[in-house]
Amino acid sequence: MLLRAPVARTQQSSPGPTVRVDLQRQHRVGVPELVLGEGKADDDLREAVTQLLAAGQQAIVTRLPPERWTLLDGLGERQHGNVRGRVLVVIPAGAHPPMNDGHVGLLAAGSADVAVAEEARAILEAVGVNVHAAYDVGIAGPHRLQQALDCFSADPIDLFIVVAGREGTLPTLVAGLVHGPIIGVPVSSGYGAGGSGTGALTTMLQSCTPVAVVNIDGGAVAALLACQILGRIETGRQRRSGR
Repeated sequence: MLLRAPVARTQQSSPGPTVRVDLQRQHRVGVPELVLGEGKADDDLREAVTQLLAAGQQAIVTRLPPERWTLLDGLGERQHGNVRGRVLVVIPAGAHPPMNDGHVGLLAAGSADVAVAEEARAILEAVGVNVHAAYDVGIAGPHRLQQALDCFSADPIDLFIVVAGREGTLPTLVAGLVHGPIIGVPVSSGYGAGGSGTGALTTMLQSCTPVAVVNIDGGAVAALLACQILGRIETGRQRRSGR
């Protein structure tokens, strides 16, 4: 009869912290780390915000419905919320508002696209960018778009973020009318096969005028990309002025 040696029981190791905020991202790539509220446990959400505030950085929380904002009560010195964009910004004590000389023209084709546009707007304004917005200016009524662009002509717009659902044609049209880069954001609005945003995405990718396209409903991504472009523009201005 063979005797088997007793099997040693190994103690389960801890998975470690579930939240590791990238506190150097602003310095490293020029844009802050956003805290995605969607899908996060309450404790992890508070921990991420706490880590940013402890480092003297504001916390920009995206995809956070207003009914969850109370989870962050008591953190930071003050808060700014964008209900439609589902963005909450928590400011650490003693922090100064960021300043940015960049100007972004923000256009939304229809009122169904405004929530995605407002996500981008909230993030841009949190980092000090000047946002000039015009909504419900889709191609079904081209005169509305021209009126909006005429209003923008008085301001030094550096780039445009154009948000559109359904067939997603608006960024292509805008790119043929204005100076500066265009960031197209397809939205999951509309009917039928393309109503998930794929129709708008395909149209923007096939644009005959140059349009940079982010993912469906990617208002946050468009805002971060705009920040990086504005940062390079500002660097160029400083070099030309000898600063």
